Amino acid sequence: MEKHQSKQEQAQSAIAIPRQKRKWKKYIPLYMMALPALAYLFINNYMPLYGMQLAFRELDYSKGIFSGKFVGLKNFKFLFSTDDAWVMTRNTVLYNLLFIVAGLVFGLTIAILFNEIRCKLASKFYQSALLIPYFMSMVIVSYLGFAFLSSETGFINNTLLKFFGADPVAWYSEPKFWPFILLFINIWKGMGYSLLMYTARLLAIDSTYYEAATVDGASKWQKIRFITLPLLKPVIIMMTTLSIGRMFYSDFGLFYQIPMNSPTLYSVTNTIDVFSFRALMKLGDITMSSATGVYQSVVGFVLILIANFIIRKFSRDNALF
Repeated sequence: MEKHQSKQEQAQSAIAIPRQKRKWKKYIPLYMMALPALAYLFINNYMPLYGMQLAFRELDYSKGIFSGKFVGLKNFKFLFSTDDAWVMTRNTVLYNLLFIVAGLVFGLTIAILFNEIRCKLASKFYQSALLIPYFMSMVIVSYLGFAFLSSETGFINNTLLKFFGADPVAWYSEPKFWPFILLFINIWKGMGYSLLMYTARLLAIDSTYYEAATVDGASKWQKIRFITLPLLKPVIIMMTTLSIGRMFYSDFGLFYQIPMNSPTLYSVTNTIDVFSFRALMKLGDITMSSATGVYQSVVGFVLILIANFIIRKFSRDNALF
């Protein structure tokens, strides 16, 4: 009896192996399609990890870039010993908090409103129009901003303010306006991406939920509150968590190109990335810039772990890991 069972098991395993091979071969085209993206991920994200050691070495070109003397955390001191350490850290964190909250509110609002458009042609047109700024270079955006904000030839000074009889404003010399300007540009440029992410989830929602709610007499706001927002919860948590992980990063183009590197605006535009770039251009020491990158990566990794731990406590199914 035992011999008969063992022969039967061997026969089943012999049949299972070809099936597994056939199943693996079926996915070969998908693996080939993913290969360029995996190669890009390896070259762009994993190969540079070897260069992290520059953050802990003294740069000596005579010995080779990676053969300098090990100096520990000495290269990190310039981030915290400067008088601008508090200003750049404050700006980086507060701007990112503002961008997360404003991006979430405006992104959800626009996505829900677009979901109500029933004309497919109009919906595609508006979505494309909002997505175009996301792919625009910050250099181009900076010149568009200059066309509006220039003291001499800007549209706002020469058209809007003149029309209302107001005095022209030297926009690139007035720090008080720039938190609002940077917030507006960030929302305008990133709205298309947020719309794309939320719309992809909205399209996957079964329409029968809304039909049943209509039969029950639910209002539009009740449908949004009890159907749309709960089903968007995984996407909201994912995007917010990823944004928290980049809390100590800043869009270099937004804070450097848009204000045209105006010295009078440093108090509201100086962030960790911008400060690191200016230090690199002034001192020419790439080890300090490497230290900045390592510092931002480590802090971002810790923030993601903390955010994910909190999410697991309240919504385990929506945690990243």
